Amino acid sequence: MTDIVDAAWRKALTTYGEPSRPEESPLLKPFAELVRVAHAEPLLRQLHPWTGMWELHFSRCTEMQYTWDLPYIGTLRDGRYYVEGPSRNSPRIAETDSAQAAVAMVIARLPPGCGRAFIGSAAELAAYEKGRDDR
Repeated sequence: MTDIVDAAWRKALTTYGEPSRPEESPLLKPFAELVRVAHAEPLLRQLHPWTGMWELHFSRCTEMQYTWDLPYIGTLRDGRYYVEGPSRNSPRIAETDSAQAAVAMVIARLPPGCGRAFIGSAAELAAYEKGRDDR
């Protein structure tokens, strides 16, 4: 059986991790670097990645609706990166020149015990965590 999280990372790496079309968006190359650097980090590699608007998000569950409780990384037009979150209403955490620094900022802000993504939706994860906490 193929692991859902590993498959999501493979898709992100295949889609963005190998910029091969220079006529594409100028954000493709820095975003490709970001995906590769994030995938190289074991703590992030166990979370479910999802992308949109040149942002790399990390979810603690594998199905939509994904969790919005972890910081995410976006790519700026000048090839730099920003870290925001966990929600779109949160202030920007920082901007940086390197994907490595952006990834390190996310790792530093992961909640204690943040581990392998839960197979299911955010609602199912919340119910599972509530049941576990009620014991």
